[in-house]
Amino acid sequence: MISGILGTRLGALGDMEMNEEKTVAAYLAESLPRYGVTHVFELVGGMITVMLDALHQNPKLTVVSMHHEQAAGFAAEGFTRTSNKPAVAMGTSGPGATNLLTAIASCYFDSIPVIFITGQVNTSEMRTKGKGRQGGFQETDIVSMCKPVTKEAFLITEPSDFPRMLEKAFEIAQSGRPGPVLIDIPMDIQRSVIIAHTSTTAEPKQNRTEKSDSDFLDLLHDALSKSEKPLIISGGGIRSANAGKLLELCVTAWGIPVVTSLLGIDSIPASHPQRVGFIGSYGNRWANHAIAESDLLLVLGSRLDIRQTGSDIPGFKGNRKIFHVDIDPGELNNHVTGSTATKEDLTSFLSAALERLHLDPCQWSDWRNEIAQYQEKWPDTNENISPDGINPNIAMRQICAAWEEIGAFVTDVGQHQMWAAQSVQLRQSQRFLTSGGMGSMGFGLPAAIGASMADPSNPVCLVAGDGGLQCNIQEFQTLVRLGLPIRIIVFDNGCHGMVRQFQESYFESRYYSTQWGYSAPDFQSIANAYGMPATSVTTHRELDAALMDPLFRRMSPSLIRVEIQPEINAYPKMAFGQPFGSMEPSVKSTDMEGT
Repeated sequence: MISGILGTRLGALGDMEMNEEKTVAAYLAESLPRYGVTHVFELVGGMITVMLDALHQNPKLTVVSMHHEQAAGFAAEGFTRTSNKPAVAMGTSGPGATNLLTAIASCYFDSIPVIFITGQVNTSEMRTKGKGRQGGFQETDIVSMCKPVTKEAFLITEPSDFPRMLEKAFEIAQSGRPGPVLIDIPMDIQRSVIIAHTSTTAEPKQNRTEKSDSDFLDLLHDALSKSEKPLIISGGGIRSANAGKLLELCVTAWGIPVVTSLLGIDSIPASHPQRVGFIGSYGNRWANHAIAESDLLLVLGSRLDIRQTGSDIPGFKGNRKIFHVDIDPGELNNHVTGSTATKEDLTSFLSAALERLHLDPCQWSDWRNEIAQYQEKWPDTNENISPDGINPNIAMRQICAAWEEIGAFVTDVGQHQMWAAQSVQLRQSQRFLTSGGMGSMGFGLPAAIGASMADPSNPVCLVAGDGGLQCNIQEFQTLVRLGLPIRIIVFDNGCHGMVRQFQESYFESRYYSTQWGYSAPDFQSIANAYGMPATSVTTHRELDAALMDPLFRRMSPSLIRVEIQPEINAYPKMAFGQPFGSMEPSVKSTDMEGT
């Protein structure tokens, strides 16, 4: 009895807030696990050594040393997207901080709540009153640089402010539309002693609205009851809201076909009977045609940017009714105007819609059959037929069929990214991670490292191009050192293919810097030098054999180079300047667009 009472009292004491003296660095190390952080990705530098020393002493934290700060940021993004838990990326002052900028912007555009922490010079060394370009060595005003691509960026100037600012950073990053937050901490502040309130837990903020918009649901119900060809566009917001299961329940109950944006590809499995395909500039031909034929669009968590609509925005809009749901009011009636819109968290919206929208799925059976006929007419595997060697779309389907155990497919940026998006066949719970808004080459390898660390029980497949893989190829060492089960597929066409295709269309095939003046190394030899098994294939039969080889099915790093002929383009491609739904190569662009 006494021991029971004593245990209860000790438990109560454990939940009480305690006042303790500790350094800012020690407080950071102690607090991160309370905010759900388990992994910190970094490249060591002088101005973060104090914090790193404290972080390494907390057994609840895994500190992952990368070989470039940009890679640390991308790895943190891959971890956060896979785990739905915030990760931290760190860099030192000056070049360490600026090297994080691309990854920070990637998280901002694709709505990923990573916390970025940079070290700064001592406050006594900082430039004052705007005089001079720099105070201390490597001093850089990273906060000002990051303001446009973060939800918030803080410079800590008073040690006592740090606990409150840390809490605020996690709250801001995860509330509303998620995104990155930067905290810049001078080195003397890191060493400063503070009296901090500590508690055993930090409750995560719930990102949900209290009540769904009933007027919006009434209007949507009325419009759907009259619609003959409705479509749902599923965007990256579905994954941000962790609403994939709800989306599946809704589309199963309603029978409405679903198309996805690039970031929404893994919002619904390929086997789902209502899933149509991937839309946009390089989308599946039948999926874009389905939008062109539709009379109603329900847009869920998608920005409807130019990569989805093409240049013919009036054609995309047409006479169809558009209902748009997004947590960010800035994306509603922005690129495409005139929509019926509601600012709402998708989990709340889909829950209410599932309860209130009573629809007969049989009423759109003819429409679903019509879309199926489009798909049969224009299969993705007939778009990029190679005159010699490997068809990249068929190769993607081979990979998916052979490696059912993959937990996540991660891509870099380029033609291979589009071939993967067009043809990947995701099973239930498989992820598809790619760089959307930032579109940064070099994303794939470090993001795959982060994804693998978030889900170590399943292998990760990285699909990269020869150009993008070279941007962060130094992370081969991180991959091998950690022994992560990442299977690398390199689509090697010996050029920067996406821009080469652009030059073919608009610059009379003058391939400056894409083929002329560009080269790629022998990836098989490089992988072997890092201690990875590797092979090279030039035919579909050789690819099949490699995919089934036990050497490339182990829970350890490996690489398969897939030779792609350089003249193969990423088709279909939206024909800019032409009516929406017109796709190259059967229709030619009349306007120049971004690649």
